[in-house]
Amino acid sequence: MRAVRKITANIPEEALARAQRITGIGITGTLTEGLRALDREAARAGLRQLRGKVRFELDLEKTRR
Repeated sequence: MRAVRKITANIPEEALARAQRITGIGITGTLTEGLRALDREAARAGLRQLRGKVRFELDLEKTRR
């Protein structure tokens, strides 16, 4: 089981309501999904910073076999 932390947060009511309509889930699930989305975006930003800095070779003929 993953560790869980109970928190109290003041969140604008309209923003929470919109987010819940988008996700179709409750408050905890919506907040969890939002935190995961932030994590994914940070990972993508890190990968974008590597653009043009990583070299690799790919032999299409070998990969098609």
